[in-house]
Amino acid sequence: MMDQANKLRQIIDNLKLKEPISEADEKVVQKNKSAKVITVTSGKGGVGKTNITINLAIALSEMGKRVTIMDADLGLGNIDVLLGVVPKYTLVDVIYNNKNIVEILSDGPKNIKFIAGGSGIEDLAKLDNYQIQKFLANISLLDKMSDVILIDTGAGLSDNVMSFVMAADEVVLVATPEPTSITDAYALIKVISKRDVNKTVRLIINRAESVNEASDITNKLSMVTKRFLEVKLQPLGFIPQDNMVIKAVKMQQPFSLSFPKSMASKQIKDISKNLLEIKNNADSGSTTGIKSFVSRFVNILNG
Repeated sequence: MMDQANKLRQIIDNLKLKEPISEADEKVVQKNKSAKVITVTSGKGGVGKTNITINLAIALSEMGKRVTIMDADLGLGNIDVLLGVVPKYTLVDVIYNNKNIVEILSDGPKNIKFIAGGSGIEDLAKLDNYQIQKFLANISLLDKMSDVILIDTGAGLSDNVMSFVMAADEVVLVATPEPTSITDAYALIKVISKRDVNKTVRLIINRAESVNEASDITNKLSMVTKRFLEVKLQPLGFIPQDNMVIKAVKMQQPFSLSFPKSMASKQIKDISKNLLEIKNNADSGSTTGIKSFVSRFVNILNG
């Protein structure tokens, strides 16, 4: 009798040949619990969002989770730069060049995987129904291979960024103590509240000078959000201003690996623990996983 590993390889081979995936094969792919899809975003650029995404992935991996990062910053994707890795393929190769999702995965530190998005993410809105279904069957393999999928978006309020935000199981918003960052973070929360009042936003304050500063900003943003908007804002933690982070970036290495005893590394571990303690939306009946995420994303883009 064919074991699951062989069955999964056969499904991948079928995808290489662009053979339609059968209902039985679909069940093999989805037998295990779907991955939790978390969008990491920010109201403005330059707040350290991508750096936090990478180090969060490493912390989650060190806690025993299988983690995949998808670089969804269409204009300035730089996960590969921060990791010092040049990806061979992107999502474009899955859509147009007969590659499957497994082939385009790049290896990062601590067993994390990452996918370069490129223009392939925008191109999803241009595909016909058969191509979309083929892509969904392909990318659903990530649910089999990952416990957590982190989507690193671009910054701001563009349609693409908001599509990623609204399609995700969880939204993590990164902001700094700078007034412009706080203002832009609030603007993003406001847009979310207009689209889905039930969406919960998890907040990380980056580059805080002290615990008190991080708490003060979090409390003020939570208060104004509660007063004027219906969306829920929940604190995940903060990352302190830390020279070790700057050094690690220059070295093209994650700070949690280069300087594991730094305060920033300690805080990113605490944040990852907080994130894992969040009850999965699947427990409340919502559909989760990367396939459902992409389906929602395409529907929002085409809406």
